Amino acid sequence: MSFNSDQEHFWAKSYADDYIKKNSEFDYTLGSQAWEIMLKGTNGEVTNYLECGCNIGRNIENLKRVLPEARPSIIEISEPAFKFITSRYDFDNAFNGAILDSKFENGSFDLVFTMGVLIHINPDQLLDHMKKMFSYSRKYILMGEYFNRTPVSIEYQGEKDKLFKRDFGKLFIENFDVKLLDYGFFWGHIYDLAGFDDVTWWLFEKN
Repeated sequence: MSFNSDQEHFWAKSYADDYIKKNSEFDYTLGSQAWEIMLKGTNGEVTNYLECGCNIGRNIENLKRVLPEARPSIIEISEPAFKFITSRYDFDNAFNGAILDSKFENGSFDLVFTMGVLIHINPDQLLDHMKKMFSYSRKYILMGEYFNRTPVSIEYQGEKDKLFKRDFGKLFIENFDVKLLDYGFFWGHIYDLAGFDDVTWWLFEKN
Protein backbone atom coordinates (compact mmCIF):
# COMPACT_ATOMS: atom_id res chain seq x y z
CA MET A 1 0.00 0.00 0.00
CA SER A 2 1.33 3.43 -0.94
CA PHE A 3 0.66 6.53 1.14
CA ASN A 4 -0.21 10.11 0.28
CA SER A 5 1.27 11.63 3.45
CA ASP A 6 3.24 10.94 6.64
CA GLN A 7 -0.07 11.01 8.50
CA GLU A 8 -1.48 8.14 6.42
CA HIS A 9 1.61 6.03 7.07
CA PHE A 10 1.38 6.71 10.80
CA TRP A 11 -2.22 5.52 11.02
CA ALA A 12 -1.80 2.57 8.69
CA LYS A 13 1.43 1.25 10.16
CA SER A 14 3.07 2.96 13.12
CA TYR A 15 0.10 3.38 15.43
CA ALA A 16 -2.49 0.91 14.16
CA ASP A 17 -2.13 -1.86 16.76
CA ASP A 18 -1.71 0.56 19.68
CA TYR A 19 -4.90 2.40 18.77
CA ILE A 20 -6.91 -0.82 18.69
CA LYS A 21 -5.67 -1.76 22.16
CA LYS A 22 -6.49 1.68 23.59
CA ASN A 23 -9.95 1.94 22.02
CA SER A 24 -11.68 -1.37 22.52
CA GLU A 25 -14.33 -0.76 25.22
CA PHE A 26 -17.13 1.79 25.10
CA ASP A 27 -20.50 2.62 26.63
CA TYR A 28 -22.70 1.86 23.64
CA THR A 29 -25.90 2.96 25.37
CA LEU A 30 -24.43 6.44 25.79
CA GLY A 31 -22.90 6.30 22.31
CA SER A 32 -26.24 5.42 20.74
CA GLN A 33 -27.85 8.38 22.50
CA ALA A 34 -25.19 10.65 21.01
CA TRP A 35 -25.86 9.33 17.51
CA GLU A 36 -29.61 9.83 17.93
CA ILE A 37 -28.86 13.48 18.70
CA MET A 38 -26.57 13.90 15.69
CA LEU A 39 -28.94 12.22 13.24
CA LYS A 40 -32.14 13.96 14.37
CA GLY A 41 -31.94 16.29 11.37
CA THR A 42 -32.00 13.41 8.87
CA ASN A 43 -35.64 12.58 9.73
CA GLY A 44 -35.03 8.85 9.44
CA GLU A 45 -34.04 9.08 5.78
CA VAL A 46 -30.72 7.21 6.05
CA THR A 47 -30.94 3.81 4.37
CA ASN A 48 -27.20 3.35 3.91
CA TYR A 49 -24.06 5.11 5.07
CA LEU A 50 -20.29 5.28 4.66
CA GLU A 51 -17.86 5.84 7.50
CA CYS A 52 -14.53 7.26 6.38
CA GLY A 53 -12.00 5.96 8.88
CA CYS A 54 -13.94 3.45 10.99
CA ASN A 55 -11.06 1.83 12.91
CA ILE A 56 -12.51 -1.04 14.99
CA GLY A 57 -16.15 -0.03 14.59
CA ARG A 58 -17.29 2.01 17.59
CA ASN A 59 -19.59 4.08 15.39
CA ILE A 60 -20.73 1.08 13.37
CA GLU A 61 -21.87 -0.63 16.58
CA ASN A 62 -23.73 2.49 17.70
CA LEU A 63 -25.39 2.91 14.31
CA LYS A 64 -26.42 -0.75 14.25
CA ARG A 65 -28.52 0.14 17.29
CA VAL A 66 -29.78 3.52 16.06
CA LEU A 67 -30.30 2.58 12.37
CA PRO A 68 -30.74 -1.21 12.45
CA GLU A 69 -32.06 -1.38 8.88
CA ALA A 70 -29.44 0.89 7.30
CA ARG A 71 -26.65 -0.76 5.33
CA PRO A 72 -23.09 0.19 6.37
CA SER A 73 -19.96 0.67 4.27
CA ILE A 74 -16.48 1.61 5.45
CA ILE A 75 -13.08 2.96 4.50
CA GLU A 76 -10.22 2.06 6.84
CA ILE A 77 -6.51 2.58 6.22
CA SER A 78 -5.21 0.29 8.99
CA GLU A 79 -5.02 -3.36 7.94
CA PRO A 80 -5.28 -4.73 11.52
CA ALA A 81 -8.34 -2.58 12.20
CA PHE A 82 -9.86 -3.49 8.82
CA LYS A 83 -9.45 -7.22 9.52
CA PHE A 84 -10.89 -6.73 13.00
CA ILE A 85 -14.06 -4.94 11.90
CA THR A 86 -14.77 -6.97 8.76
CA SER A 87 -14.64 -10.14 10.85
CA ARG A 88 -17.44 -8.76 13.04
CA TYR A 89 -19.78 -6.95 10.66
CA ASP A 90 -21.20 -7.36 7.16
CA PHE A 91 -20.72 -4.39 4.82
CA ASP A 92 -22.09 -3.40 1.44
CA ASN A 93 -18.65 -1.97 0.63
CA ALA A 94 -15.40 -2.23 2.58
CA PHE A 95 -12.19 -0.57 1.38
CA ASN A 96 -8.83 -1.11 3.08
CA GLY A 97 -6.79 1.93 2.14
CA ALA A 98 -6.64 5.71 2.22
CA ILE A 99 -9.78 7.79 1.75
CA LEU A 100 -8.18 9.53 -1.24
CA ASP A 101 -7.50 6.18 -2.89
CA SER A 102 -11.08 4.92 -2.54
CA LYS A 103 -13.25 4.78 -5.65
CA PHE A 104 -16.96 4.56 -4.90
CA GLU A 105 -19.58 5.92 -7.27
CA ASN A 106 -20.74 9.47 -6.62
CA GLY A 107 -23.95 9.71 -4.63
CA SER A 108 -23.77 6.14 -3.39
CA PHE A 109 -24.61 6.81 0.25
CA ASP A 110 -27.39 8.68 2.04
CA LEU A 111 -24.91 9.64 4.78
CA VAL A 112 -21.13 9.99 4.66
CA PHE A 113 -19.33 10.78 7.89
CA THR A 114 -16.09 11.03 9.82
CA MET A 115 -15.62 10.94 13.57
CA GLY A 116 -12.19 12.01 14.77
CA VAL A 117 -10.56 11.46 11.38
CA LEU A 118 -10.18 14.83 9.67
CA ILE A 119 -8.13 16.02 12.65
CA HIS A 120 -5.44 13.57 11.58
CA ILE A 121 -5.39 14.55 7.89
CA ASN A 122 -2.54 16.57 6.41
CA PRO A 123 -3.99 20.11 6.17
CA ASP A 124 -2.78 20.37 2.56
CA GLN A 125 -5.03 17.43 1.69
CA LEU A 126 -8.02 18.34 3.84
CA LEU A 127 -10.18 19.83 1.08
CA ASP A 128 -9.46 16.82 -1.13
CA HIS A 129 -10.81 14.56 1.62
CA MET A 130 -13.87 16.74 2.07
CA LYS A 131 -14.44 16.65 -1.68
CA LYS A 132 -14.48 12.83 -1.55
CA MET A 133 -17.04 12.92 1.25
CA PHE A 134 -19.20 15.43 -0.62
CA SER A 135 -19.11 13.44 -3.85
CA TYR A 136 -19.90 10.10 -2.20
CA SER A 137 -22.89 11.53 -0.35
CA ARG A 138 -26.36 11.41 -1.85
CA LYS A 139 -27.76 13.78 0.77
CA TYR A 140 -26.06 14.10 4.19
CA ILE A 141 -22.51 14.72 5.39
CA LEU A 142 -21.58 14.61 9.07
CA MET A 143 -18.25 15.47 10.65
CA GLY A 144 -17.27 15.09 14.31
CA GLU A 145 -13.86 16.60 15.04
CA TYR A 146 -11.85 18.71 17.52
CA PHE A 147 -12.72 22.38 17.15
CA ASN A 148 -10.52 25.46 17.23
CA ARG A 149 -11.36 28.89 15.79
CA THR A 150 -7.97 29.05 14.05
CA PRO A 151 -6.01 26.07 12.65
CA VAL A 152 -3.49 24.67 15.10
CA SER A 153 -1.26 21.58 15.26
CA ILE A 154 -0.77 19.82 18.59
CA GLU A 155 1.23 16.77 19.66
CA TYR A 156 -0.56 13.43 19.58
CA GLN A 157 0.88 10.63 21.71
CA GLY A 158 4.21 12.46 21.60
CA GLU A 159 4.12 12.75 17.80
CA LYS A 160 4.23 16.07 15.97
CA ASP A 161 2.01 16.91 12.97
CA LYS A 162 -0.42 14.07 13.67
CA LEU A 163 -3.35 16.06 15.07
CA PHE A 164 -4.79 19.30 13.73
CA LYS A 165 -7.64 21.31 15.24
CA ARG A 166 -9.66 23.92 13.33
CA ASP A 167 -13.19 24.98 12.39
CA PHE A 168 -13.90 22.07 10.04
CA GLY A 169 -17.54 23.04 9.65
CA LYS A 170 -16.71 26.54 8.44
CA LEU A 171 -14.16 25.21 5.95
CA PHE A 172 -16.70 22.74 4.58
CA ILE A 173 -19.64 25.10 4.22
CA GLU A 174 -17.43 27.74 2.57
CA ASN A 175 -16.20 25.31 -0.09
CA PHE A 176 -19.16 23.06 -0.89
CA ASP A 177 -22.79 23.57 -1.87
CA VAL A 178 -24.43 22.50 1.39
CA LYS A 179 -26.65 23.87 4.11
CA LEU A 180 -26.15 23.37 7.84
CA LEU A 181 -28.87 21.26 9.45
CA ASP A 182 -27.49 20.99 12.96
CA TYR A 183 -24.35 21.11 15.07
CA GLY A 184 -23.33 20.41 18.65
CA PHE A 185 -20.69 19.50 21.18
CA PHE A 186 -20.17 16.34 23.24
CA TRP A 187 -18.45 17.27 26.47
CA GLY A 188 -15.86 14.66 27.34
CA HIS A 189 -16.79 14.83 31.04
CA ILE A 190 -20.04 13.11 30.07
CA TYR A 191 -19.22 11.37 26.78
CA ASP A 192 -15.67 10.04 27.22
CA LEU A 193 -17.03 6.61 28.11
CA ALA A 194 -18.73 6.52 24.71
CA GLY A 195 -15.55 7.54 22.90
CA PHE A 196 -16.56 11.15 22.22
CA ASP A 197 -13.69 13.23 23.55
CA ASP A 198 -14.87 16.88 23.45
CA VAL A 199 -16.07 16.42 19.88
CA THR A 200 -17.77 19.20 17.93
CA TRP A 201 -20.04 17.89 15.18
CA TRP A 202 -21.77 19.33 12.13
CA LEU A 203 -24.56 17.82 10.02
CA PHE A 204 -24.88 19.15 6.45
CA GLU A 205 -27.33 18.51 3.64
CA LYS A 206 -26.39 18.87 -0.03
CA ASN A 207 -28.27 21.62 -1.87
